[in-house]
Amino acid sequence: MDIQFQKIGKVSGELTINMAKADYEANVNKSLKELGKKVQMPGFRPGHVPASLVKKMYGTQVKADEVNKLLQDSLFDYIKSKKIDMLGEPLGSEKQTPQDIEKQDDFTFIFDIAIAPKFKAELNNEDNIDYYDIEVSDDIISKQLGALQQQAGHPEDVDSYEPKDIMRGTLAELDENGQPKEGGLVIETASLMPEYFKNDDQKKIFDGAKKNDVITFNPTTAYEANEAELMSLFKIEREDVANHAGNFSFQVNEISRFVPATLDQEFFDKVFGKDEVKSEDDARNKIKESIHDLQVNDSDYKFMLDVRAYMEQKVGELEFPDELLKKIMKANNKDKDEKFVEDNYAKSIVELKWHLIKEQLVKANKIKVNDKDIKAAAVQAARFQFAQYGMNNIPDEYLENYAQEMLKHQEQVNQLVDRCVDQKLAAALKEVVTLNHKNISSEDFAKMFEENNKADEAQA
Repeated sequence: MDIQFQKIGKVSGELTINMAKADYEANVNKSLKELGKKVQMPGFRPGHVPASLVKKMYGTQVKADEVNKLLQDSLFDYIKSKKIDMLGEPLGSEKQTPQDIEKQDDFTFIFDIAIAPKFKAELNNEDNIDYYDIEVSDDIISKQLGALQQQAGHPEDVDSYEPKDIMRGTLAELDENGQPKEGGLVIETASLMPEYFKNDDQKKIFDGAKKNDVITFNPTTAYEANEAELMSLFKIEREDVANHAGNFSFQVNEISRFVPATLDQEFFDKVFGKDEVKSEDDARNKIKESIHDLQVNDSDYKFMLDVRAYMEQKVGELEFPDELLKKIMKANNKDKDEKFVEDNYAKSIVELKWHLIKEQLVKANKIKVNDKDIKAAAVQAARFQFAQYGMNNIPDEYLENYAQEMLKHQEQVNQLVDRCVDQKLAAALKEVVTLNHKNISSEDFAKMFEENNKADEAQA
């Protein structure tokens, strides 16, 4: 087999494969022989169909399969052996003439190859990049501690109502005279949280309410005719809601108040683990450490965004085979029209440029990811997800099981691999470049990201 590669400009080339009968004939004969052992045909015992008949019936298909297999193997083996830095996939050339698999013995295949531009992406201690050290404020620690107290809290029965209490009792529909309506709705186990009424006047009716009080109010007004709320309260279907727009009485049978957990040893052991924390100061320090660990990830994420912007500017403009890449993009999105390519090509080139830069940085810093790294990232992702809900004392066994479920999905595995690469690369680059440390509050850090996102949306 003869394979020739010719560069056309700096970032594209043409690859020609000339395939002779001798290149694939032995494989075709071998495949037909194997097929002859399996094929069944009336009048012949299995495995005893004449070879000539097998060839007549299946020869063209087997020939097509073997030619295609040899073509693919030879194409990619050549690209790999010659270290051609290809972008995307080989694309059939417009110079390609039709090949008749049945009548031809020798074939010529021509491919257009997009080649990555040549450039050098390097970083050293002369490169200065900002790194934001996020401060954990006392206010944030207090809010987190309060949230943990809420989660570990419990409901208590009380005698008089305060905002955010839950009231339970009997809800009864009234007629125009304020008397129980004949045939009207009666819900004996109704629950109300007046604090969440949409109408302030109806909300005030419940101020100072006590057990055994009977209160008259209008649910439709209270919820501003929200059908979903009224369906839930009345336990009726949507089409019946409008038939119950009058006043109701509510007899208060029970008032329940959620009481945050007390900062005692029982609470500390439940939230932080047995004897891990002995005082409120210990708890606050533990929370600070936990938040700091999460914020290091945020700082590293921002650092990598800044590394990207810095490197894109440092590398400068790169030449790409635009027309060829657009054809490849269209071939990979057969269900899309030309407008899709035109609308998305510029953004894809921006991402491609960073991908090529990042590849060099990963190689230069010898970044490698193994199964152990991916599993650790899955556990970390699980711990972070629970931490977002204030659940910080999740048993390792539960985190392991959660992580194993994540690893069953290839899309999530790919995301974890990318995360591992980014984390390892960030750690490596922080040792390579000179960091311009900048202290910043959590609020200002979040605001900075918000402003950046608005700027990106405006550009888009």
